[in-house]
This record gives sequence, structure tokens and C-alpha cells, in this order.
Amino acid sequence: MRLHPKPQAFPLDMLAVNRSSPEHLSRQLYHALVAIIRNRTLAPGSELPSTRALATELGLGRNTIVSAYDQLVTEGYLANRRGARPIIVDLPDGPREAPAEEPPVPLRSPSRRGEELLSQPCHHGTPGRFAFHPGMPDHASFPFGVWGRLVARRASHGETLFGTYEVTGHPALKEAIAGYLFSARGVRCRPEQIVITTGAQAAFDLLARLLLDPGDTVWMEEPGYYGAKAAFTVAGAKILPIPVDQERGWRFEHDPEKWEPVFGKDHAPAREHDPEPKVSESKKREPVFGERPCSNKELDRDGDSTKRHHDLDAPDPTPRLIYVTPACQHPLGITMRMEERLRLLDIAETANAWVIEDDFDGEYRFQGRPVPAIQSMDRSGRVIYVGTFAKLLFPALRIGFMVLPPDMAGRIANALSTTGQFAPLLLQAALADFITEGHMSRHLKRMRRIYAQRRQLFREIVSERLRDEITLSPTEAGIQVVGYLKEGIDDIMVSQAAAKRAINVSPLSKYFQNTAATQGLVLGYAACDAAQTRDGVERLAAAIRETLG
Repeated sequence: MRLHPKPQAFPLDMLAVNRSSPEHLSRQLYHALVAIIRNRTLAPGSELPSTRALATELGLGRNTIVSAYDQLVTEGYLANRRGARPIIVDLPDGPREAPAEEPPVPLRSPSRRGEELLSQPCHHGTPGRFAFHPGMPDHASFPFGVWGRLVARRASHGETLFGTYEVTGHPALKEAIAGYLFSARGVRCRPEQIVITTGAQAAFDLLARLLLDPGDTVWMEEPGYYGAKAAFTVAGAKILPIPVDQERGWRFEHDPEKWEPVFGKDHAPAREHDPEPKVSESKKREPVFGERPCSNKELDRDGDSTKRHHDLDAPDPTPRLIYVTPACQHPLGITMRMEERLRLLDIAETANAWVIEDDFDGEYRFQGRPVPAIQSMDRSGRVIYVGTFAKLLFPALRIGFMVLPPDMAGRIANALSTTGQFAPLLLQAALADFITEGHMSRHLKRMRRIYAQRRQLFREIVSERLRDEITLSPTEAGIQVVGYLKEGIDDIMVSQAAAKRAINVSPLSKYFQNTAATQGLVLGYAACDAAQTRDGVERLAAAIRETLG
């Protein structure tokens, strides 16, 4: 319907402009006209003055008026007419501002999945507080001069590096990582099995979405890495703890009353007296990506699937996925023994479960050589190896990787394209050069020496200054260490008191989710020189004194 409003006088007094304002005159005019239109000072269908007439009235250049009118037409406030002045569009009333005395209308809450996501822990430290942020490497020792030259070289000759062509990763970096993993960690893979991610956490998030359905069971270390647990929890998984401690290691022997209905007595996990559990040939098969595993209670005697288990409130103890940090357990820093590795693989074979091997701090071992990855022992393609360059180089690089079974790697590009979790190709290409030209191996060798010295100094200072309050764990791997607090000291209160003194420590109790928490502190020493370490320990001692009162 065409509008024929009664002619109205144009409110020139509402178009005052301030020539001393930093805002451009055309933007001032635009905002004033929007107010006139939205407040219906002029009725819909009313004509605006011609650009020439309005420019004369306001003493402005005609181009200023044209610019404001054009923007209003672009946004739909005005309609142009051939050979005539623009008219005001009849707009819906739109949202109104509630009077001050009216209570605001409550917004809709996020989805259940969104609420779960928003409730997960967030702990990234505070800028400048290197004492004693867990897992923080020493950025001051990184060869940024070499790194800068590599990035600049690639940028000047990298016409293909400024798009998003290789979503699974730059081919040169995947090849470099494959070679490094085989020589340093014993990982057996082809470059096409490697997928570059924006850090290890991005890998956990993507794997949780790919491998888990709501109600699936995940076995996870307790205490364990809360970032991985968050990814699995948001995916709807039920977490069952694998108890881990300094003395007994990984205790995979879950309650037989839970296991026997699932696996049967003949397939219960191996006991402590069985040092080399054997994998049943009838159970040994490669998991198929996209296939759902069935527990024994879902199978008839011939092995055929007969029913699905849908009780999401009481999780089936049969794991769909098992998550471990075997090279340097997070946060305890212990290394998984061969007996435990074999038992883990046996359980995964029996349950037809995936295993995520998070190679946390695997490169930093201060006694002997780094231990081979569990992936190197896997013969059925169920172990997914996840690594990151955050500790080797610096966390802000945001480049990690995962080694996938071939069938999953062949389809992963579609998932990555959907999530957008792929790192910039320019940085990937520079990192490939950093590895292949030997810079990373030299840097790693140097940092092992530096961290070994800092580790020894840290242990000496803490043992001297806090021997009555803290007992350090005797671990030989990683760039952080657990300090167990004496009875009666609350680790969360200590961490809060330390934060007031610009010291960043992580309470050990937050790594426990399903079992009774142990009181302690996770302390990163790698980023602190001798002076920073002494000062940091003194501040930590003051925080503990405050906690004790």
C-alpha cells in the first residue's frame, strides 16, 4: 500500500551538527536522521528535503548530505525514487526500551550443552606471573630471532600460505612431525595420519565430538587434566575415574562386580600378579570409525548385537574411550610402567575402546631417555596420539597435532572445516622449517639442560624454606612438580593467598572430580631464573603463613 501522509514541516532544529566534534559531519547527520525516523517525528512516507536544499539550510557540503542519505538507504531507513526526493520507509516498531520502573524481561538461558560448557573451569594464569605457573616454559630462552627470520622468509615466498587450503595441516609440517615422532617417541605413522590443530585442547574437543555420544563412558585418570575432562563432559560423556598415585601408579583394576557383568569373568582386567596380560585373539580387532562398540551384555553367545544399553543415569562401566597421560602423568608427573601399558591395551582391546594418549611433557625427562609412546605398541589402530608444541616452544603459538587411524584421518577434513579448528598455514610452514633445519632439536637439548638446573635449584630452595609445609614429589619428568601440603593446610586458600602476592600456583584438589581430593600445589618452575625462584618461594611461604593464621 502506498503512503500519502499529510505534509509535515521538516524539523531542521533536530539536525544540529557540532563542527568541533571528532565524529564526521555526515555521521552526525546520519544519527540525527535515524532518531527522527525511529521516533516517528516524521511519518512514514514523508519526503526528506533534497540534498541541495538541506545542504544550503545547514551550511554543509552537498556530498556530506549525499553520504548520510546513501547510508540511510543502504540500511533501509529511506527509499529512493527516480526523479523524486527519498521517502521514509514504514518500519516495524521494533523492540522498545522498558521504563525504568519495569523489571527487565529475562533472556532465554543457553542450552543444556551451553550451560555445561559455560560451567567448565578456566585457568590460564595472569600475564607476568611466571612463578609458579604450571607447565609454563621459559619464553626468554626461545630463539625468537631465528623464528622471526623463518616466518619472514616464508611470508615473502608463500603465495599459498595465506588461505585455508590445507585444513588438516601443511604437508611439510606433517612430514616433519612424522619424522620427529618416530625418532623421539617411537610413534609409527604416515604424514597423512597427522592432523594439525590449534593446540592439544582443540584436539580433545574435536575428538570428543567425533567419538562420543551422550551417555558414553570415558575412563579418565584421577587426579587428571581438567581440560580434557571438560571436553568429554560437554560432549555428554559419563566419567569413571582411573585412580593414580605416586606409589601404586595407574590402578586399572576396577571393581570386579562392575566388570564381570560387562566382560564376563574370563575377560576381567588382569590382576597385579599378571605382569604381561595377553589380548584374546577373538577380541583383537581394529575399531571402525563410526561404528559403535557393544558391551558383552549387548551380545548374544554368537557375538551378535541384540540390544542397546540406554541407561544414561547409571553408566555402563565399559569404556567407549580411555584417556591417559602416560609419559608424564598430569599433574603427578609419574611415568606409566610397562605392566600398566600392557594392561591398558588389553582392556581397550576387550572393550573395543578408543585410547587417547596425551603426550603431556613427554620430551622433558631428566633421568634416562624419553619413554616410547603407547601408540608404538598398538597393533589394532585404536590409540590416538595427541601432542603440542606449547611446552617445546611457547604456548601462544597454538599449534598441536594428533595422529589418527588411517580411516579417520581420511575423513577428518570435513569435521575440521565445520569447526574451524585449523592453525595458520604461515606459522605451520615456519615451524616445519624450524624442525627440519635442526633448530628445534638444538633448542630442546638446551632447554633440557636449563630446566634440569632450575628443577634442582627449585627443589633445594623449597626443601630448605618450606620443609615443614611442603613435601615435593620425587618425579623425574615434566616442567612442573607436585608439592604435597602438610595436614591441615587448604590448597585453595593457599593459591588464593599466593595470587594476592603475584604468585600463580594451581591447587592439586581441583584435579580430583570423583574421589577424595589430596591437598597440594602444582608448581611450575621452568619459567623462573634463580632470583625469581627465590623470590617466588618467599612469597609462597608468606601465603602459607597467612593461611595458617
